[in-house]
Amino acid sequence: MEHHSAQLIACHDCDLLQREIPLKKGCTASCRRCGAVLYRNATDSIDRTLAFTLAAAVLFVIANLFPIFAIEIQESGSEINLFGAVQSLWDKQMHSVSLLVFLTTILIPALELITMTYLLLPLKFRSVPAGSHLLLGMLKIVKPWGMIEVLMLGVLVSLVKLTSSFKVIPGIALWSFAALTLLLAAAAATFSARDVWERMDSRSDREVAA
Repeated sequence: MEHHSAQLIACHDCDLLQREIPLKKGCTASCRRCGAVLYRNATDSIDRTLAFTLAAAVLFVIANLFPIFAIEIQESGSEINLFGAVQSLWDKQMHSVSLLVFLTTILIPALELITMTYLLLPLKFRSVPAGSHLLLGMLKIVKPWGMIEVLMLGVLVSLVKLTSSFKVIPGIALWSFAALTLLLAAAAATFSARDVWERMDSRSDREVAA
């Protein structure tokens, strides 16, 4: 009798259990009932995601160190960066807003980038980092709370309002945040938890066999 070793996978939309099938590179498997994408055989997903993540990490540092924009009033001017905006909100007794901005635009994106790098860099070189199972679970929890794109929308709205009264000069951090938004979206699109699990499982099997 033929032995079926294919694993079962549950659709994240309708919970229908189905057997995994081998896919050609670049192809996707969809749910038989609702059509939702179950998994895809991404080409070099780990390498691509790692490249986007490292580039995003560099831009994240630049975006937090340099001014977002500068305002010129007559002959004087002032610059503001993200940390300065958070501090300003805190000094104005807007503690809850300040904490929310800090968490969603600084702390959580930083944790996400650090975790992704710590997880993917060893996997690229066929090594499994310690605590990888916990890291994948943590990524799933914190990812929805990173809101760089919301920050960009708010900054753009502020710039439109300020330009009517002052001379506003965009800073290097503004362009860095714009590119960072695109890179984070690209990393999210190329990241495949299934490929990560397969890489970790294959490494663990080789260590057991050895």
